Amino acid sequence: MTTASPLLQIDGVSRHFGGLKVLQEVNLEVPRGGVFGLIGPNGAGKTTVFNLTTGLLPTTGGTIRFEGRDIAGMRPHQITRSGIARTFQNIRIFKEMSLLENVMVGMHAHMRYGPLGLLAGSGLFRSEERRARERARELLSWVKLDHKTSDAADNLSYGEQRKLELARALATEPKLLLLDEPVAGMNASEKTDLMHEIRNISARGYTIFMIEHDMRFVMGLCEHIAVLNFGRIIARGGPEQIRNDPQVIEAYLGREEDEASQ
Repeated sequence: MTTASPLLQIDGVSRHFGGLKVLQEVNLEVPRGGVFGLIGPNGAGKTTVFNLTTGLLPTTGGTIRFEGRDIAGMRPHQITRSGIARTFQNIRIFKEMSLLENVMVGMHAHMRYGPLGLLAGSGLFRSEERRARERARELLSWVKLDHKTSDAADNLSYGEQRKLELARALATEPKLLLLDEPVAGMNASEKTDLMHEIRNISARGYTIFMIEHDMRFVMGLCEHIAVLNFGRIIARGGPEQIRNDPQVIEAYLGREEDEASQ
C-alpha cells in the first residue's frame, strides 16, 4: 500500500533577515486531511513559515511544494487561487461591511464574469452574485453566524469576528487552510466554541495547518504536531509524544538549574 503524498511539503527552507537566521533548513510535511499544528516559543519563526508559504515573504533557500507544485516565488493572489487560504493573528475584516459582504469578498477570485460583465449587469454577473450570496450564507451557518448576515462586522464580539474571518477564508474554496493564532485573545468559552467549529470544518474534508501558543488547544485538536525552536524543527509526532519530549519541555520551560550551581 502506497502512502499518500503530503498536501504541503517544505524542504530545507531558510529565511534570513540580514545576519538574523529566522529559519534554518526547516523540513515539514502537512498530510492531507485533519489538523496539523506548528508550535514553539515566541520568536521561534512560526509566523515566518506562514508568510513564506503564502508568498508574503521570499525564501532565502529551500523549496515549498503544494500538491507537488513548487509555489516559492509565486505572488500571494496566485497562491490563494491555487488553494491556500489563511487567517491572521491580528483580525483583518472589513468592519464597516456586513457579515455577508465580508464573506463574499473572499469569493471574488473565483468569479467567472469580467469587468464588462460587471458593468453591463449581465446574466452571468447576476447568476454568480446569487450563487455567491447563497454560499456566503452557507459558510456563515457553518460558524453559527447566519442569524447576523446583515449586521455590520464591527458589531460582533471578538470571538465572533474570529469566526467571521474563518468563514471568509473558507470562501476562497481552499484545499489548505492556515490559521495563525486562531484563539489569541479569546476567553475559555470562546476557545471551546472555536475548537468545535474547527473540528466541524476539518470533518468536511478541509486540511488545516495551525500555529498557536495555547498548548491545551493544540493538544486537544491536532493529530500531528511539529515544534519549532530558534528557527529549527526539534520534534514531530502526536500530542502525547510531543507533550513528553524532553527537547520540547526544555524549549518551553527552560533548562533546570544544575544542583551543583545552587
